Amino acid sequence: MSNKPEEINQLIRNRRSIYPNMYSGEKIDQEIIEKLLENANWAPTHGITEPWRFTVFTGEGLKKLATFQSELYKKGAEAKGNFQEEKFQKLATKPLKASHIISIGMSRDPKGKIPEIEEVEAVACAVQNMYLTATAYGVGCYWSTGGVTYMEEAKEYFGLKSEDKLLGFLFLGIPKNPWPKGKRKPIKDKIRWVK
Repeated sequence: MSNKPEEINQLIRNRRSIYPNMYSGEKIDQEIIEKLLENANWAPTHGITEPWRFTVFTGEGLKKLATFQSELYKKGAEAKGNFQEEKFQKLATKPLKASHIISIGMSRDPKGKIPEIEEVEAVACAVQNMYLTATAYGVGCYWSTGGVTYMEEAKEYFGLKSEDKLLGFLFLGIPKNPWPKGKRKPIKDKIRWVK
């Protein structure tokens, strides 16, 4: 195996969350989306349960997602008496700014042999693989947990069962501006060494 550690180090350090208002409107090549998904599939997974489940929205599919989530929000918010038109409009329009959106789901192992938190962690690793792949191709993305993410009644739309989890959405688009710079506080402040 011959990896180039410095290239991997740079790739990890260049990963950014790039939001839909930063997208150019250009469509991402299908091959790149397929690479993201294939690399997600190689995430670590305890017990090889491979719990990640994705639904990819593009083209007219983005409109379907926008309609679904805005209408589901409206129905629930009106029933509770806390409907906000601004939030409704955001849910109805934000997906249309992306080239693709991938819903992020966790399918629970039917045997329940793996703790749920470990299945969620495996899905997070899969998303990180997609993030890094997107970065390598110059594609902007970010993991959103807004909208209908934690609404039980949303699960079925994304092919998930009641015991599964909807963990959010990966928005993808071609950035219209230069790649943003990042910053982190020193790692030494976050580590304890035991020798």
